[in-house]
Amino acid sequence: MRKLELLSPAGDMERLKMSVLYGADAVYLAGTSFGMRSFAGNFSPEELPEAVKFAHEHGVKCHVTVNTMPRNEEVARLPEYLSQLDDAGVDALIVADLGAFMLAGKYAPHCQRHISTQQSIANYECAQSWFDLGAQRVVLARECSLDEIRTIRQKVDPKLEIETFGHGAMCVSYSGRCLLSNYMTGRDSNRGACAQPCRYQYALMEEKRPGEYFPVYEDEKGTYILNSRDMCMIDHLKDLMEAGVDCIKIEGRAKSAYYAAIVTGAYRHCIDDAAAGREIDSVWRDEVEHVSHRIYSTGFYYGQPGQYTENSRYIREWQIVAKVESCDENGIAVCSLNNKFRAGDPLEVVGPDLRPFPIVAEGMADMDGVPMEEARTPQMRFTLQLPKPVPPLSMLRRSVDLSAK
Repeated sequence: MRKLELLSPAGDMERLKMSVLYGADAVYLAGTSFGMRSFAGNFSPEELPEAVKFAHEHGVKCHVTVNTMPRNEEVARLPEYLSQLDDAGVDALIVADLGAFMLAGKYAPHCQRHISTQQSIANYECAQSWFDLGAQRVVLARECSLDEIRTIRQKVDPKLEIETFGHGAMCVSYSGRCLLSNYMTGRDSNRGACAQPCRYQYALMEEKRPGEYFPVYEDEKGTYILNSRDMCMIDHLKDLMEAGVDCIKIEGRAKSAYYAAIVTGAYRHCIDDAAAGREIDSVWRDEVEHVSHRIYSTGFYYGQPGQYTENSRYIREWQIVAKVESCDENGIAVCSLNNKFRAGDPLEVVGPDLRPFPIVAEGMADMDGVPMEEARTPQMRFTLQLPKPVPPLSMLRRSVDLSAK
């Protein structure tokens, strides 16, 4: 049984720091070209070496996505870009295009080559073929079951690493290959710009009755015929280990720094518990309920997940109100504000390797030491008395239902 490597998203430097400090073994990110999440912040040529440096200083590997299917004019720019990634010390490249894969072997010889889920690898012959070509890892299609993964593990070279998605958004199309967004909005999902039209609620319009919309009902609440739930495998980590998975990936480069931190921290503790043969601590398992998410499922690991037709809305029951920049030995924290709150409000504190604990907001003051009753201005800095010291990049959150109605 293999202990899972935890691979977390890093959409920009803030999210990279959160993933690293909250317990990731590796992070995945993109430059400003050739990545599948063009609406994440991503990293400029100047920022990317700094990102790699920060990760390596904390013992964390850095994987960079080069997983679009480049056109002719883009291929000409790939050698220079791959050389830059190699020079920056990137540990691995996540590629989908065969040409990009071969160019990576030539122009980024110090980087491992991992095969993206965009390649839809779902059988051992395909996985072994990529290994024979020089790939160190394959990211299996999200449509694979645990039984299929076990078979792949048994039949491929033991040195080939297997990575699978374990948490985050799912896609209605096979391995994310979808033309719906491109057709409806001009934003191509296969080039990192998906508008997620599968989340829309649809109606029927008859040709001779323009502007007259007829609902298409699956039940009395309406229809979400393309809607997919989010994946959550935090309760099944031992099954993934026993199936031979080497790395579990958290989806979410376009999601918030809070999401990256909380989900990474939850999986870090639960993976450690599962690997040590301990019962998973319910406090950490419950953390995945504290981020914005759709109804959870286990994807295709145990068979068809079934369709959720109730709605396509996110569950949002917690809100981050402030981040801790520093905290002295007396528990006086310097914070920056995300969302306003008042003295006396009940909050929770969560941080890197910090068990969440409740507080009542008190001892608030501005940076001149003037007491204050309410923090209101976004990004303002202030001090707050905490019951004990906490590490930098800890966060204060409150329970508030922001789910769409």
